[in-house]
Amino acid sequence: MQRPAEVRAGELAGTRAASETALNWRTAALLGLVTSTWSTLISQFLAGRIGRDAAVDWMVVASIPLQDAALQAEPGWGVILAGILFHQSADFLWAVVFFGLLGRWTAALSPWTIVAVALPWAIFTSSFEYFVVVPFWQPIFVLVQPYWIGLLVHVSSASLYPLFPWMRDWMAGRPSPHWRFAAWWAGLAAVGALSCGALAFLGMTGREWPPHQGQAEAVAYDQAYLRRMAAHHRQGIELARMAMGSAADPHLRSLAELMAAEQGGDVAIFDTWWRSWFGGWPVPPASPEEHAAMPGMIAPDEMMALSALAGRPEFDPRFVALMTRHHEGAILMADDAMRRGGDPRLRVMSHAIRQSQRGEIELMRGIPRGFAVSAAAFSALLEPAGEGEAERRNREAGQAPPHTHPRP
Repeated sequence: MQRPAEVRAGELAGTRAASETALNWRTAALLGLVTSTWSTLISQFLAGRIGRDAAVDWMVVASIPLQDAALQAEPGWGVILAGILFHQSADFLWAVVFFGLLGRWTAALSPWTIVAVALPWAIFTSSFEYFVVVPFWQPIFVLVQPYWIGLLVHVSSASLYPLFPWMRDWMAGRPSPHWRFAAWWAGLAAVGALSCGALAFLGMTGREWPPHQGQAEAVAYDQAYLRRMAAHHRQGIELARMAMGSAADPHLRSLAELMAAEQGGDVAIFDTWWRSWFGGWPVPPASPEEHAAMPGMIAPDEMMALSALAGRPEFDPRFVALMTRHHEGAILMADDAMRRGGDPRLRVMSHAIRQSQRGEIELMRGIPRGFAVSAAAFSALLEPAGEGEAERRNREAGQAPPHTHPRP
């Protein structure tokens, strides 16, 4: 039989443990608000620096909870804010899971230990979202955005996790032995945010930094690629706008909105980079020779024939066939730029273009939700042109691939 003093000591220990657990949850919630806001700012600032249109990316994020209703050829503030709020809620949740739900093991970690585990945690959370959860919910996000975008967002969020020990002490109203580390780490974060904001400002004003990276031969290739891909995308936008008004299937009309938005965002990035790297705006038109060499381009008579099918049952399958061929041509061009592009940012953007074009082919073909989406996204991430799941399925369906363009 326990003595009264032992009972009181046990009750006191239980009360103290419950108080510490509640403190962990409160601090985790505060940290989640900080990290989600931080990662949103960094994502917004750096999107254009790596060839992403932030408005389109937020729209794609919004399509996870809102489904097709979020897809717009020109993303409005409503869907942009919905995407930001959904991103922040997910970011907030992961911080609460790490320090609240798992607080028994993580709350007492030192700042440097948290630094060490932040990257593995970011890899785990981004992979779990991208390959396990979202494919069952909304394939669009996984199929049109490369995995590395989500990974970078999760890394930026987890980079502030080492502030938790100091924040926990601050929330408890007690002196913290971690205040020097917190001041130093928060200072680095502030410098990083200001630097990213400065880069974004330079990009917005046509002074992208650093300037174009590459020798004379690389400059010539990158200029030709920007001209060709901008022209290719503009035809893709024209084709998508036909389906926005004429497709019978509501889902196909929504996908056409997505395609117009994605390619329009890419063209806006091309124009910004051309202005910053080479002077002048927008990207100059492609030459007749470049037009003739571009794979997947739709002939004018084919465009007219598709337009004549508006309102008829034959429109939808014909549109899917033409846009699939057009996308496969863009995949070939992007794959070539990944190998031969001069500026690293152009190669990074080309990888994202290859992924999104493959993903939109899969979406037009009606890929089922679930792990089939995960497999297609993984294939699109790694496979060279002609070897992705989307291209293999088209060959099995008997669709001829686009002609390859000669190398300039």
